[in-house]
Amino acid sequence: MKAWVIDKISDLKKDGEPLKQVEMPKPKPGDGELLLQVKVCGICHTEIDEIEGRTPPPEYPVVPGHQVVGIVKETKVKGNIKVGDRVGVAWIYSACGKCAYCKSGQENLCPDFLATGRDRHGGYAEYLCVPENFVYPIPNFFSDEEAAPLLCAGAIGYRSLELCQPKNGQFIGLTGFGASAHLVLKLISHLYPDSKTYVFARSKNEREFARELGAVWTGNTTDKPPVLLHSIIDTTPVWKPVLHALECLKPGGRLVINAIRKEHLDQDYLMKLDYPTHLWMEKEMKSVANVTRHDVSEFIRIAAEMQFKPDTQIYAFEDANRALADIKNRNIKGAKVLQI
Repeated sequence: MKAWVIDKISDLKKDGEPLKQVEMPKPKPGDGELLLQVKVCGICHTEIDEIEGRTPPPEYPVVPGHQVVGIVKETKVKGNIKVGDRVGVAWIYSACGKCAYCKSGQENLCPDFLATGRDRHGGYAEYLCVPENFVYPIPNFFSDEEAAPLLCAGAIGYRSLELCQPKNGQFIGLTGFGASAHLVLKLISHLYPDSKTYVFARSKNEREFARELGAVWTGNTTDKPPVLLHSIIDTTPVWKPVLHALECLKPGGRLVINAIRKEHLDQDYLMKLDYPTHLWMEKEMKSVANVTRHDVSEFIRIAAEMQFKPDTQIYAFEDANRALADIKNRNIKGAKVLQI
């Protein structure tokens, strides 16, 4: 089968084509697994983190991609999933199911957590094997391309919003406006109709897109909104917006950082962290780590209930490197999806 692989850590700006296209053996499902023919795979900033070495290192070479929609071609399962079913695969490839975290609904923190496209081969390929208990039926309302972003951008956005502990009528900020944030803005409008959303983004195009989707205010990542906010979700890969976001919180406000790692280039900003300015008055920061199966299935359910579809940009299989470069260069409007 054809597949794209990451075979080493590299600098995406210096090495414009970090993914290598290879021929690999078609995988064979083991007990409890499904073989999927991949139709599409969403493209995520996490792939850039993997390429540039900001995630726990995989065993190279690895096929990236964790927003997979495919058709079941072969099963070795005892459940209800059948050949011909359309299912999705998310970042959570598997968890042990036995530890205290798994038993308490926090399987995203399981010490044996495995990630699709990092710890196991992912969806930048024609075929993929996955455990039967870690796939999600896709409602007919969504096309393949529309369903892919729900599996990570949507699910991690849902988890981030839940960690904000929002109440209807509160002011919620989004710093960075890529694939996940545009879905969160729609989610806020649906779940918290009296709340107002404020968007911080460097790109003028992203700010205009946010206003189109209902943001009441937009500004650069260093701008101050007209009011202090109850919570802010930061999806940027850098540190600078974190300090500015903390300055924009109300007393008791919460900043949720939705990023696997932050880039090292501007980590000097951490030295500017000032307790009275940024953290006093019971402000707090919380990180987001992975997703649970509940996050994925619940977001898919809500998205179908809302009858909304993600904005997507489609890339041919041969253009995987170009798609990643577009994300790196902030050429973003909605979610990017690779057609396999």
